[in-house]
Amino acid sequence: MMTSPTSVPAYAARLAIAFQEGPRNRLTTLFRILLVIPIVVVLALVPTVFNLPTVLMILFRQKYPRWWFDFNFQLTRFTTRVISYLGLLRDEYPSTDEEQAVHVEIDYPDAARDLNRWLPLVKWLLAIPHYILLIILTVAAVVAVVIAWFAILFTGSGPRGLSDFVQGVLRWWLRVDAYMFLLVTDRYPPFSLK
Repeated sequence: MMTSPTSVPAYAARLAIAFQEGPRNRLTTLFRILLVIPIVVVLALVPTVFNLPTVLMILFRQKYPRWWFDFNFQLTRFTTRVISYLGLLRDEYPSTDEEQAVHVEIDYPDAARDLNRWLPLVKWLLAIPHYILLIILTVAAVVAVVIAWFAILFTGSGPRGLSDFVQGVLRWWLRVDAYMFLLVTDRYPPFSLK
């Protein structure tokens, strides 16, 4: 990746969700909370305790096997599609395997070269300021989704500003997850919705 001396390289985890132009599906919006139940059940059946093995692999072997990264990456993409659907960012029912309009990119790390083997032991502590702010922002995002829900039901379209805000909160969560749980970078996540 080429960067100028004044530019900051892209963070290891990136998210872009295409804004849905035109009329939205009012019926699926009305019942979205019920429609998402089957896919949330599928997501809940997938074990979500993948952080400890990653920590142990980096700590003792200084390796992050590609197959393990690929699994975590695909699970993150799927989870993001489900959250985007529930958050009224998109009307397409979340696919278990297709990218759809939710684009998640996560760089594969060279664990021996790019990751400090001891840092995974304290990243949870370093991420506390992010979690405090993200809890507040998530509450605000839920309020934004409720407002967008009413807007879609009454006008047939969602407000772009609310969509951008919810997407920004999801982007921030992704960067913190990349740092704290996926362990693909030691670069501290920025405090930013961008």
